[in-house]
Amino acid sequence: MPFPDLSDRLREVRDRVDAAVRRGGHGQAVTIVGVTKTHGPDAVQAAWDAGIQDVGENRVQEALPKMDATSVPVRWHLIGHLQRNKVKSLARFDLLHSLDSSRLADSVNDFGLAANHPVNALMQINAVGEESKGGFAPNDWQHEAERLRSCAGLRVLGVMTMAPLDADEATLRTTFAGARRAREILRAAGHNATELSMGMSSDYEVAVEEGATHIRLGTILFGARPA
Repeated sequence: MPFPDLSDRLREVRDRVDAAVRRGGHGQAVTIVGVTKTHGPDAVQAAWDAGIQDVGENRVQEALPKMDATSVPVRWHLIGHLQRNKVKSLARFDLLHSLDSSRLADSVNDFGLAANHPVNALMQINAVGEESKGGFAPNDWQHEAERLRSCAGLRVLGVMTMAPLDADEATLRTTFAGARRAREILRAAGHNATELSMGMSSDYEVAVEEGATHIRLGTILFGARPA
């Protein structure tokens, strides 16, 4: 049986999430997105069997065959960068976490309009100006929040961010607090922005303390990725 200890790992994560919600005082519900990238379809089945209903993939070209090979009704999240020439694949996903540029937003909006079905998305932000990360810089949040109001093919539900690798706790909290500020800017601009996707296996407890509603967990649930 693949991933035999997944249920135990998930139980421990949920206990830690509950404790972090209490410490943070935001009172939010937290969705665990099981990140199955580089694992096979058996990871999706194992996730479902363990009680995980949301699965995240980084790349469209890996996700689509995995979707075709599984029958469990998980909610699919695209959490990695989306190339504009693959926007049509969003018909297969429930939530795009990585709306990281105005050009991509325009392409996604066009697709949503053509499909007569708005695409659910999160605005990806780069709160601390990390050069290796995509997303909107703080100086762009206000303008983009207002601009996106005219995009009827998009439904912006909140914000996604990633903290720098090996960040200390102060940097983590700065990053995650920045996501909260960006969400408030979206709300002030008229978006029904309720979600904060932030936190991965190494930093999810701090993210939850800072208000995360979605945490993206791979290694801590499924173990080391295949080589």
